[in-house]
Amino acid sequence: MIHLKSTREIKQMKEAGKLLAECHKQIANMIKPGVTTMEIDTFVERFLKKNGATPEQKGYRGYQYATCASINDEICHGFPRKQPLKSGDIVTIDMVVNLNGALADSAWTYAVGEITKEIEHLLSVTKKALYIGIEHAVVGNRVGDIGHAIQTYAESEGVSVVRDFTGHGIGPSIHEEPLIPHFGKAGKGLRLKEGMVITIEPMLNLGTYFSQMDNNGWTARTVDGKVSAQYEHTVAITKDGPLILTNQDE
Repeated sequence: MIHLKSTREIKQMKEAGKLLAECHKQIANMIKPGVTTMEIDTFVERFLKKNGATPEQKGYRGYQYATCASINDEICHGFPRKQPLKSGDIVTIDMVVNLNGALADSAWTYAVGEITKEIEHLLSVTKKALYIGIEHAVVGNRVGDIGHAIQTYAESEGVSVVRDFTGHGIGPSIHEEPLIPHFGKAGKGLRLKEGMVITIEPMLNLGTYFSQMDNNGWTARTVDGKVSAQYEHTVAITKDGPLILTNQDE
C-alpha cells in the first residue's frame, strides 16, 4: 500500500532528514585508514540518541546495528565490524533515522585514503546517477522514467546497475510500496503522485551487476569481487518538483 504524505508529514520527515544529513557530515570527518565501521556505528547511535532520535533499522527483522556498513565488493547490508579500514577501500554507510516517528533514509559511499582512478570514476558516476534519477522524480512521470535515466547514464559510463535491490517508499515504515528500480523503460511502471516519499539509491558496480548473498543472510556482494558504490536520498514528490529530504548541502 502506498501512503501519500501530507505537507505536515513531509516537513517532519525533512527534520529527520536534516539530522541524518548532519550525521553523514560527521562521518565524513571520521573516515580515514585505521578507523573501524564498528566505531562509526557506535558514533551514529550515540549521535542520534543525543539528538532525540533512534536508528530505525536496529531491530528491524532482527538486524543488530544502527548502520549498514558495506566495504568494497559488498553491495549493501554489510555488518559493522572491528576490522580497520585501509587506504584504497571504499565504504558505504547506510542508515534510517527515526525522529519523533518520522523517518529518513540515506546512504553515502566514502573513499578511505587514496583510491584508484577507476574506483574514483565509479563513485563520481554513482553520485551523479542519483541526482539524474531525482530529476525524473516529478508528478506525472512513471517509476520507469527514474530507472531508465539512471541505467542509461550509468551504462554509458561503463558501469553496471544492480538489479536485485531497489529504492522504495518510506514512512511510516522503512520499506513501503512502490519499489523504485534503478533500471527500466521510460514511460513504464507506476505513475508518480504528489505526496509520495521514496528513496532513490542506485547501486553501481565496476564489474557485472549480479550479486550473491553472504551466509549471514543480510550482506550482498558482487559475484566477481569488483567494488560497488551507492548513494541514496529520501525524496518527496511535490507539485513544485522533487524535494530532497536528506540534503547534505543545506
